[in-house]
Amino acid sequence: MDGLCMNCMSEIGSAKQCPYCGYHTDSPQMAPYLPTKTIIGTRYLIGKLRDYNGDGATYMGFDLERKTPVLIREYLPDAISTRRVGDTYLSPLTGCDMLFAQAKSEFTDMWAKIAHLRNASAVFTVLDMIEFNNTVYVVTEYVENVSLREYLLRSQTGYIPWEKARVLFMPVLSTLAALHSAGVVHGGISPSNLIVCKDGKLRITGFSIRRVRTSRGEIPAQLFPGYAAIEQYSNGENQGPWTDIYGFAAVLYRTLIGSTPLEATSRVSNDRLMVPAKFAEEIPAYVINALINALQILPDDRTKNVEQFRAELSASPMATNSHQAQELRNNTRQRQNDVASSTASTSSSGSDFKKNAIIAFLAVILVGLIAIGGYYLISQNKNKPEDDTTASVEAEMVEVPDFVGSSYQRIKNETTFNERFNINFIEEFSSEVEAGYVISQDVEPKTQVAKGSTINVKVSKGVEYIDLPDLKGLAYDEVKQRLESIGFECRRVEKSNDGTHTEGEVVSFVPEPGKQYARGELIYVQVWGAPPTTEAPSVAEPAN
Repeated sequence: MDGLCMNCMSEIGSAKQCPYCGYHTDSPQMAPYLPTKTIIGTRYLIGKLRDYNGDGATYMGFDLERKTPVLIREYLPDAISTRRVGDTYLSPLTGCDMLFAQAKSEFTDMWAKIAHLRNASAVFTVLDMIEFNNTVYVVTEYVENVSLREYLLRSQTGYIPWEKARVLFMPVLSTLAALHSAGVVHGGISPSNLIVCKDGKLRITGFSIRRVRTSRGEIPAQLFPGYAAIEQYSNGENQGPWTDIYGFAAVLYRTLIGSTPLEATSRVSNDRLMVPAKFAEEIPAYVINALINALQILPDDRTKNVEQFRAELSASPMATNSHQAQELRNNTRQRQNDVASSTASTSSSGSDFKKNAIIAFLAVILVGLIAIGGYYLISQNKNKPEDDTTASVEAEMVEVPDFVGSSYQRIKNETTFNERFNINFIEEFSSEVEAGYVISQDVEPKTQVAKGSTINVKVSKGVEYIDLPDLKGLAYDEVKQRLESIGFECRRVEKSNDGTHTEGEVVSFVPEPGKQYARGELIYVQVWGAPPTTEAPSVAEPAN
């Protein structure tokens, strides 16, 4: 513990300054945040404060048992609570007892829901939750990362093309849908709270309770201008999945365009979402259409859920005929029309007349040529012998689209796809991809294949759920073997034994048995611990 850097948790021995991150070991931790090297739950070491907002603080941490870095989030609403120097106990300020308790309950409930989403790939796994010192500590895994904001600033242009953004953003939508299904609305999606990890994947961080994501509340709000929806600037009652969709779409807009959208409060009076002509020509029309729908100011006009947003972002160009997207493109060229002089306008009108006349003349000639060509082909076919089987017919080649991330229903109902390919759908369970959406395909996108070729497409059946049997009363080793054989993970939790129970016998489960849970779910198995030991009474030696 003494040889760890409190900022990056690297081994630095007796060095005063970390050679890896530059942190100095004598750097103080400001109050009321926990001092470095504080131990939580006899297992977790508190390191340097990383960030804080209205409902809590996040520290770099270290798991002393697993010997790995972690992140530790502490419930600490500093506007309504206090902590004495040298003490770890958190106390509400006078008159704030009820608000402190309510916000603490919301904090605990939110993180408990996130912890239950163990198969959501775009959030960090919750490893532990500890209620102690009149507060709550949430321990999550730690992975080296950079914020999306920094990632974009490091790029040569400050933005990235849609094909690259699609790979980053689309997988996150499954996690966002899972969060919404669990009743968690993030409210703070922004380039600062989306991070790019070493594996190249995008993940969601920065979770806070709704009070922090609403401007008119008792706890100081943390909103992100340009990414916060208009409903977050009021009492927050109309927040829902559409609130996160606004933020997510605003981040995607920033990623593709290189500039932050206007703040929602400004767009109320000037609701124009401009896409520069340079980008309007490069970004697919269906993506622009999806952004327009998701960035509507009023919640009632906005894309309502992740499924709808994903479908619009995945639409093929052939299937999309967006009047709004075309109107947006026209707006970017409006300035060219405004600067045209009346002389140029007159000249342009005359020029257009001549062009139309020439086009009409060429059209007549073209129709005539087509008619002559058709007559020639018909006559040639009539003259061919019926038994001529030597002529070879070259197969028509078509390009395979990218089906990954698209919905099964859209592909199934798309006439063009079914005319060009024989699509074979294969269903399988997946904890990464939402049910009804494509996981993979056996032919790479943009590959040229003969028309009518078979494409095998794997479609997610969603997370596989398994019945958790009630095995109370059995020995832990047997219970562990049985649960792991059907797909669960187990963690043993011992309960004090007064000597009247059998050591190792299973007492209870968390979550409760008799219900279905996702494959891979961690099951806490409570067992009776060892009975107390009693020393044999000493026998007095006989007196001489």
